[in-house]
Amino acid sequence: MTRAPSATVRRLQRRMDELSAAAILRMDETLPWYRRMAAENRSWVNLVAQAGIAQFVEWMRQSGAKGTISADVFGIAPRELARVVTLQQTVELVRVVLQVVEERIDDIAAPGGSTALREGVLRYSREVAFAAARVYAQAAESRGAWDARLEALVVDALLRGEVDDSVRSRAAALGWHGHAGVVVAVGSTPATPTDAVVEGLRRRARSAKLDVLTGVQGDRLVAVLGGVEEPEKAALHVVDEFAPGPVVVGPLAADLLGAARSAEEALQGLSVVRAWPLAPRPVPSDELLPERAVGGDPGARRRLVEEVYVPLEQAGNALLETLATYLEQAPSFEAAARLLFVHPNTVRYRLRRVVDVTGYSPHDERQAFALRLALALGRLAAAPPPAPAPAARP
Repeated sequence: MTRAPSATVRRLQRRMDELSAAAILRMDETLPWYRRMAAENRSWVNLVAQAGIAQFVEWMRQSGAKGTISADVFGIAPRELARVVTLQQTVELVRVVLQVVEERIDDIAAPGGSTALREGVLRYSREVAFAAARVYAQAAESRGAWDARLEALVVDALLRGEVDDSVRSRAAALGWHGHAGVVVAVGSTPATPTDAVVEGLRRRARSAKLDVLTGVQGDRLVAVLGGVEEPEKAALHVVDEFAPGPVVVGPLAADLLGAARSAEEALQGLSVVRAWPLAPRPVPSDELLPERAVGGDPGARRRLVEEVYVPLEQAGNALLETLATYLEQAPSFEAAARLLFVHPNTVRYRLRRVVDVTGYSPHDERQAFALRLALALGRLAAAPPPAPAPAARP
């Protein structure tokens, strides 16, 4: 770099205040985003512009000996300003400030110093642009690491059922829009790097206009989806990001705070889904109620009793008796009718009532399995406790 005459540097230093004022005025005239900023943020941007000119003067005094400049020119601004001013806007700001200096080169430079000053402006503008890029890259990395930790906390709280308003506020900080309708999908983690898995889930969720929070917990991958109307349809948008194998979707929750139940049921389903090798992918956790009940899930057992056995009992003993007999004699209406001493059409009518009352059909193998289990659990729940054993004689 051509060394600038000392006289040029001294004249440049004397005009610093004038150049700063002109740069601020030019920003107000040419940068719409600057005019729309809050007064506090504008004042910080003004300080950055003034610091940039001051550092340019110092850089010229040293004739650019250091080759590059540090990011100190941006250090006077609060870190939050990086969220308000984009990298593109920062480049525009630098360009405006240096244009003001460049327009006054012939007026500022001492005789014979114009070429060195013009060359200095060009090199300095390049170095400031690189420094700005470094600042924004570091801010993005720091925010990305913080966001990942925050997201892990939210997902972990949902899985443990420890949800409160802090979960909602943390999710909002991650970009969660709070749309009604939330489901949790769980499955196996693919062998690809964690960052690629998470980014893949986010990309697919965004394309489907869904909110998403993700959690990678060893070999288990969790996706919390928001803005959902149909759980299975929503899960289909992201299911390919899971490793091969079953993916279980919990029931629809009204909001994020209610998603803990969806997570609990999805995890319960995932723990027993291997008992149904032909389960669809994804499979709703409700379709795994029989396997969950056999696996010891008290919630699944309670639901089968409350949603199947109790309604049938309340509808009359004829339905319970007919269902139990048909399941033993299936698929023969006539055999069940003979044991019940009724016409086969009566059996058909009562079984249609069973479907109306419970939503389960005894003619479907999977649903008949759930009905058998519900009857067994209901009978056990209705049975009186065993009498205590007599005390042994001394």
